[in-house]
This record gives sequence, C-alpha cells and structure tokens, in this order.
Amino acid sequence: MPPPKFSLFYGHRKPSRNRPTVRSNRLSLSQPNPNPIPFPTQSQPFDLSKWHPHPNQSPPSNSSPSAAPIVSLSHLSPIARFILDAFRKNRNHWGPPVVAELHKLRRVTPDLVAEVLKVQNDPVSASKLFHWAGKQKGFKHTFASYNALTYCLNRAHRFRSADQVPDLMDSQGKPPTEKQFEILIRMHSDANRGLRVYHVFRKMKTFGVKPRVFLYNRVMDALVRTGHFDLALSVYDDFRGDGLVEESITYMILIKGMCKCGRLDEMLQLLERMRVNLCKPDVFAYTAMIKVLISEGHLDGCLKVWEEMRRDRVEADAMAYVTLVMGLCKGGRVEKGYELFREMKEKGFLIDRAIYGVLVEGFVEDRKVGAACDLLKDLVASGYRADLGIYNSLIKGLCDVKQVDKAYKLFRVAVQEGLGPDFATVNPIMVSYADMRRMDNFCDLLAQMEKCGRPVIDDLSKFFSMLTEKEDGVMMALEVFEELKVKSYSSVVIYNILIAGLHKFGKVKKALSLFDEMKTFDFQPDLSTYSSAIICYIEEGDLHEACACHNKIIEMSCVPSVAAYRSLAKGLFSVGEIDAVMLLVRDCLASVTSGPMAFKYSLTVLNACRSKNAEKVIDVMNEMMQQGCPPDHVIYSAIISGMCKHGIIEEARKVFSNLKERRLITEANMILYDDMLIEHMKKKTADLIVSGLKFFGLESKLRAKGCNLLIKVKTSYKMLPNDICCIESAHFAKARFPIDNYPFLKFRMSATRKCWT
Repeated sequence: MPPPKFSLFYGHRKPSRNRPTVRSNRLSLSQPNPNPIPFPTQSQPFDLSKWHPHPNQSPPSNSSPSAAPIVSLSHLSPIARFILDAFRKNRNHWGPPVVAELHKLRRVTPDLVAEVLKVQNDPVSASKLFHWAGKQKGFKHTFASYNALTYCLNRAHRFRSADQVPDLMDSQGKPPTEKQFEILIRMHSDANRGLRVYHVFRKMKTFGVKPRVFLYNRVMDALVRTGHFDLALSVYDDFRGDGLVEESITYMILIKGMCKCGRLDEMLQLLERMRVNLCKPDVFAYTAMIKVLISEGHLDGCLKVWEEMRRDRVEADAMAYVTLVMGLCKGGRVEKGYELFREMKEKGFLIDRAIYGVLVEGFVEDRKVGAACDLLKDLVASGYRADLGIYNSLIKGLCDVKQVDKAYKLFRVAVQEGLGPDFATVNPIMVSYADMRRMDNFCDLLAQMEKCGRPVIDDLSKFFSMLTEKEDGVMMALEVFEELKVKSYSSVVIYNILIAGLHKFGKVKKALSLFDEMKTFDFQPDLSTYSSAIICYIEEGDLHEACACHNKIIEMSCVPSVAAYRSLAKGLFSVGEIDAVMLLVRDCLASVTSGPMAFKYSLTVLNACRSKNAEKVIDVMNEMMQQGCPPDHVIYSAIISGMCKHGIIEEARKVFSNLKERRLITEANMILYDDMLIEHMKKKTADLIVSGLKFFGLESKLRAKGCNLLIKVKTSYKMLPNDICCIESAHFAKARFPIDNYPFLKFRMSATRKCWT
C-alpha cells in the first residue's frame, strides 16, 4: 500500500465525498470522509487573520505562570505560522518530529527564516532552525535572517552569542556591514553593558568597518553612562584618527563625561574647542552640564560652568536656575542659592514651591531660622500654600534654637490648614518638651495628636527609640515614661525599647526592675522582652531566672534571639554545665535561620574530636580564626564535651596548652578548663556506672539491701566545686543549679536529636 500523500492547501475549497473541508492551510491526509456532508448553498468568506492550527479546539490559555506570553501571530504568513505551530506542538524541542514537519514544505526561504525568528523567543530552537535552513541546497542567509537571529538571541539574554553573529556571517561568506554592528551596539547600550559595546566596537575595527559619526557617538555615550570614560577617550582618539568631524552631540557626550569624572580643566578646554570649531553651547547644554556636576557633588564646577554660560551671554531659563539653586542648597551653599533665587524673582520667573522648600531646609541647617521664616511669609504672599515638608523644617529649626512655643504654633497652623502631621512634625517638639521637663505641654501635644488621628503609641515608640540611642537620653526617656505611664501612655513595645536601652548602657538592674514592673501592670511580655531579660539575668548572675525566661519563650512556641542564646550558653558554661551548653547550641542551630559562627564551628570541633587527635581540632580552630571568629566558651565546651566523650583528656589538654601558648587564653583560664575537663569526665564516668547498673538490673538489688551508693553517684558530679566557679566569675558562685533545674533542655531534646543526630 503506497504511503498517504500530504497536501498543503491555502484558503477554503469546496468539500466533496473524498475531500474533507480544509480552511486556511490546514494540512490533512487525502482519505475518504466517512461522514458525507451536503454541499452548502453559500460558501463562507475565508479570513486568514483568524486562522488557527486547530479550528475545532479553543486556543490554549496562558493561565499557567510558567507559560510564556504568546505574541500575536496574525501578521505572519501561513507558512511561518505553520513552522511556529510545529515548534509549539513539540514544546520548542528540536528533534525528528520538527524536522519531519519542516520536510513537508517544499523549501524554507531566508525571508521565511527571518519572519519566524522575529517572533521566536527560544534561542536553542531558533539557532537549530537557522542552521538547518542553511544546509538546504543552494540556500544562503540574507542580512535580514542574520539580524533576526541577533535580535532573537538578545531577547533571550544570550548577548554573548549574539556578538558571534558577525563571525558567523564572515565564515559563511557574507561579511558583516555597519548595520550588523549597529544592532549589537544599540542592544548593549540600551542594557547598559558598556564593556560589551567597546568589545563590539573593537571587533568592528578588526573587520575593517568604518563607523559613522552617529555610531561613534552611540559608543562614546554608552561608555560614559557606564563609567568607562577612559575607554570613551580612546574611542574619541579613533574618531579623530578616522578624520571625522565632531558634531555638537559629540562634544556634549565628552563634556558630560569629564563633568562626571571631575576633570574640570579638560572640560573647559574642550568647551573652548567647541566654541572655536562649531558653536557655543545653548542653555540646554549648560543645564545638562550643571545637572551632571551636581549629581557628582562638584559645586565649584557648577559655579564655573555658570560663569562660562554668562560669558557666552546665554540667558538662563527657569530650569537652569532651579537645577543650580536646588543643588547648591542641598550641598550646603544656601547663601549662593539664595542670591540666584533673588535673581529669579527680579527676572520674573515662576518659582516653584520646591525652591522655597530647599531654601528653607538649607537655612534651617545653617541655624538661620529667621531667614527661613521670612521665606515662609514670601511663599504665602506669592499665593502658594506651604506643604508639610516646609512646616517640618521650620518646626525643627525653631526647636533647635529653643523656641518651642513658636514651633507648637506652627504645628497648630499646619493642622488648621488640613495638613496631616507625621512623626517628623511632632518629634522635635516632643524632644524639646522632654528636655525642658514640661510634661503638661507634652501631654497636651499627645492629646492634639490623638485628635489629628495619629497613632500616639507608635509615635511614642519611635520617640523612645530615638532617645535611647544616646546614653544621656536613656535616663531622660525613663523620666518621661514615669510621667506617661500614669496617664496610660505605655505599651509592651515601649517597655522593650527602654529595657534594651538600659541594658545597652550598663543599667542592668534598672532594666530588670522595668521587667518586673511589666508584670505588675498586667502587660504580657513578648519574645523581645524575654530575650532581653535573659541577657540581663545572665549578667546579674541569676541563671535560674534566665532559664525561666527561656521556658516562657518555649511555651509561647517562639525562638529566643541569637544574643539570648549566646548569653545563656555563657552562663551555663560558667557553672560547668557542658552538656547543657551543647544542647543549647544544637537547639539554636535547629531553630534560627543563620546561627552564630562559633555555634556552627562547635559541631565541627565535636566531629574533629572523633579522630582523637589534638592537631585536627587545632586545625579547625585555625580555620575558624581565619574566618574572623575567635574561640569562646561555646568552642571550649565543644572541646571538653568531645574529648570526654571519646576518653582522651590528654589530647584536650594539648589543645588548651596550644591556646595558652598563642595567648588566646590566660593561665588561670587554662587551669579552670582543665578542672572542668576532669569534672566532666567524672560525670560521664558516673553516668556510665549508673547506666551499667540499670542495664544489668542491679539498681533494685542495691536499693533493697539499703545501699545508698547509687544516690551518691547520681548527685556527686552535677556541680562544680566552689573554687572553680570563683576563678571564672565570682558572681556565679551563688547561682549553681543541677541540670535538672533546666527543663528547657528536656523540652528541646526531641527537636535537637531529630536535627543533629
């Protein structure tokens, strides 16, 4: 039986018994139709723009987030849509099915390749089609197909591959022209890839293509914008070497680059050459220069350019004045900016409210509040309405010069004008009232803020946060809070801010008194409160209360802060609870996103202890110190725990001796750690004895005979001697508790064992 013949039809044909209905290039087999249909009395007109490869099915939706947006294909020819449909059916995967579909066509022309590549977004399938088409007998790609391949690769961010298209053209006997390089330069320039632009430019020179002035300007502009001014100057040397004549845009590109780099003398020389060879810059060119200099902070250069503009008798417009005035005011040259402002008024320019705003802000920074207030009067007299930023600047300036009553009047004026005050409006007044201890006025201000709809508690939180940044502000914040809490202006957040501020400057007892006060006022401490309390209790030597705070955090199903973990680990190490420290380390690493470096390296130290070789442990510590993490109590706990677990006390002593020789620990600390090592080893031995007795069933027999040896073994090695604790830290001598007093370790045991065994 001969294979079925494939036929490609364009448009609509009359149906018959043996030929089914075909509309708009649908490909079908010449097979009999099992269901004969009657001849229609009228044929429907064929609309090619509504063609779809599957007319009986609805087009696939793009609701899937992974589906790429489909470009409208109505403008393409039917054969181009057929090729794209072949790719779509095979999910843009080049293979025998796609090749079989292409072989149904008599020939794929270069124009057809270009048409397909213009809308194809998959670079792999586009490249495969391009090379497959080139293998057709007598086929030669045109400039249009090469350009379409370049655009396709660039759309897929394969710009390095796109840069190889000129080499491909040359290898296929079609040397690239300036247009191909212009496409590449334009694509790299739009994407701010300055070095790629320079690479294409150099490749262009190797191919012997001489760029036009326009293309030279495009290359230099891209290099200047991306900060490669030296390369732009080398391109300019090539420009002059080719005998080309500069245009005004050429000069302006180089002048802007020199302004950006602060090379003012060279810029003025080039400006003079522009005057001689071409023309004087206009006001727009001078404004562009001033804008670039201001963005780089070269205010002296701005004034030099302004003088050059006056020398050329170029009349400055409003935009030039605004650009320079705002730059000078923001750069601290408010007096010079004010002079230009007066020139604007004399010339009758329309002055924007933003100019008044920057001038007011500049005068306030220079503590010239009177001049700033005069500007406000001038603003109102000119028919403008001051915005909130101007009021905020004036209020801040008045408070800085101790005129808080006038600042409060301005605040009331802003409220009367319907401007919603923000925290920047009321904060200077609040600070001034607090500094002057005028708490009645402070409370009146809070009441006024409530009337304006301000979240008073949130603003007070920001206010206390700002005060507690300095040591003298902490006590003032505490005095203000004592007055405010009587009037119910308090919250858990404010307590947290004050506790953290007091701890930051060493006032731990006062911080703990605030923590106790919270409970009396029925405020429920949160995670931040308990974390700060843990740190304070450890510094005070109250390990039992620190553990209780940790338990509260666990009951809240929260995770302590990293600082709380570190502080609690230090407290446990100081009383010799090595196992508790290691459990806490595992709990921290299993709970937080990024734990301390010392906690992470402690597990590496434990793993190194398995080798029973002190040198490997020392190597781990050397690596840790190279990472900027000196050994601390967590690392020492890991050394003691790991060495005792494998019964190698002598190797642990070698490690501590090495640390002493490198002056990382003192001799007193080495003695302390050695005693802790021995005591921990005794404790592990006692645990083994108890486990052995339980395993062989001797515990009940000993208890039946009235032997209390087992009880002594259990309790003998759970605390360190008093002298060892006193060597490490005297204030911990009264705060030694057995491990059974730390129930959080038992609570976290399952989680840490699951994550780290």
